[in-house]
Amino acid sequence: MTTVARHKTARKRSEPADTRAAGRPGGRYGGRPPGEPRAIGWLYVLPALLVYGGFLLWPLIRGAQFSLYDWDGLGTAEWAGLSNYTSTWTDPALRGAFGHLLVLIVFYSVFPCCIAFVLVGAMSRTKIRGLVFFRTVLFLPQVIAMVAVAVAWRWVYSEDGPINTVLGWLHSAGLPDWRHGWLGDFTFALPAVGLVGTWVGIGLALVLFLAGVQKIPRELYEAARIDGAGAVREFLTVTLPALRRELAVALTLTTIMAIRNFDLIYMATEGGPGDATKVPAYEVYNRTFNTGEVGLGCAIGVTLAVLAFAVTAGIGRLVEGKDA
Repeated sequence: MTTVARHKTARKRSEPADTRAAGRPGGRYGGRPPGEPRAIGWLYVLPALLVYGGFLLWPLIRGAQFSLYDWDGLGTAEWAGLSNYTSTWTDPALRGAFGHLLVLIVFYSVFPCCIAFVLVGAMSRTKIRGLVFFRTVLFLPQVIAMVAVAVAWRWVYSEDGPINTVLGWLHSAGLPDWRHGWLGDFTFALPAVGLVGTWVGIGLALVLFLAGVQKIPRELYEAARIDGAGAVREFLTVTLPALRRELAVALTLTTIMAIRNFDLIYMATEGGPGDATKVPAYEVYNRTFNTGEVGLGCAIGVTLAVLAFAVTAGIGRLVEGKDA
């Protein structure tokens, strides 16, 4: 026996039996790496998958099925094909509802992110005392039920509410009378509802941006200031590029909040006055339960689901670029 062969034999004998068995097909682990089989992992996630499928996927599939029929919810359904989806875009009332949705997206998503950026830009340059309290107060609307928010703001906008009371004081001081029945005015009802969404969304965007700013090295700000960068240039060159992912998350969450906005509209205006504040999410309820157009209501719901997926993907690609 050669010297090399003797060394190999001695090394094999010195290895533990478990190690040698694991390296052979059919050994201790049966020819597979140690640990639980992959099928066991599916058992761990099975309860969540069942809940997800039962409460989200199955209703979505059934809604897509109902959207292909003319049905009032009680009688016999008649095949309608894609006519309900065609009505979604040809019905003037529904087109107006989608137009109102675009307006609300500006109030729910664009305005909160812009205001939160201004606040974060100011906080990144100066140290503010009581930041935790300030952040908690702004985030508080996120943890309040939207029904409670709607009831509170309906009182704020009422004829004898705080807004009209302050405007009455200003009018008595010689200024024009700007008092309105805000939620009953065809011109101001939709912006009034949108401002509620802005108030709710600012805290969410601010918390996300503050978390992102804390990860930015302070050396970058110091270098920008040494180069003579002012507040605006410092924000555009340091803060904004570093917050791309947080901006994508904030825009996605607030836009979806606007798309699925039903409870605020239902409790504050019920789509009125007239059709001034009707949005697609409200029309899903209205067409299904009030006018008996179940197929059309399901078609609107499926359209909103597709729109939400498209918006999520679009925002990710637009904001995060190739990294999305």
